[in-house]
Amino acid sequence: MNIQLIVQLLVLVGESKTETELTAQVESLLRAYGFEYYSVLLQSRPNQDSMNFVLAGRWPEGWQEIYLARKYVLVDPTVRMLSMAQRPFRWRDAVVRLKNDPHRQRMQRMMQEGTRYGLLDGYTFPIHGRNGLLGYMTLGGRPVDLSPAEMALFDAAAKKVFWRFLEIRNQSDGFEAVANVDTQLTRREMEVIVLLADGLTSNEIARSLDISSHTVDWYINGLQEKLKAKNRQHVVASAFRLGLTT
Repeated sequence: MNIQLIVQLLVLVGESKTETELTAQVESLLRAYGFEYYSVLLQSRPNQDSMNFVLAGRWPEGWQEIYLARKYVLVDPTVRMLSMAQRPFRWRDAVVRLKNDPHRQRMQRMMQEGTRYGLLDGYTFPIHGRNGLLGYMTLGGRPVDLSPAEMALFDAAAKKVFWRFLEIRNQSDGFEAVANVDTQLTRREMEVIVLLADGLTSNEIARSLDISSHTVDWYINGLQEKLKAKNRQHVVASAFRLGLTT
């Protein structure tokens, strides 16, 4: 996959002026990656219809009606994982994690019915504030394998898309903001991040940016210090998880 598409979305999100424009940008990326269905949601409250908290989304015809009528939200493994997950997760991993859940049998029925609607697998990206879960983005359809770098980028995109929808609706002030990050990356540092995420070595990055490999290593060491990262892969994951921009 071309992670430049996700990086491009991270830029375009801030430039979107309307919900229609923002939705079109999101759906363009998801089509390119093969995701057929998605939702961006506010975290619902107990005994409230979760569909009232949808900021944007598209699901198989008839699935939402079945989901609500059979109260699948009570056993949905992805929803149950949200209560304990701090990081993005794959749907099938949530099912394995909850193998000893007392509602396992009904959970399996829900997943089997979902496959008949084309929901074979997917990913969920939680969005947290200082006091807990604020919302999430979930992507599904046919199985799509994301690399760790792509997961980190999609996680950053989920946060930016979520907050941009709230800003366009003038609702962002009513929600707790994600913890502020004082660190900002320069344009050159962002270029290095993107090339690192593409799997390039220092020498390859140097040739691409027309700088020396020693300069590249200097940038990477600086990024590790800024982001308190252990290695290059950690630099990429941390930068995009925090939503840092140029």
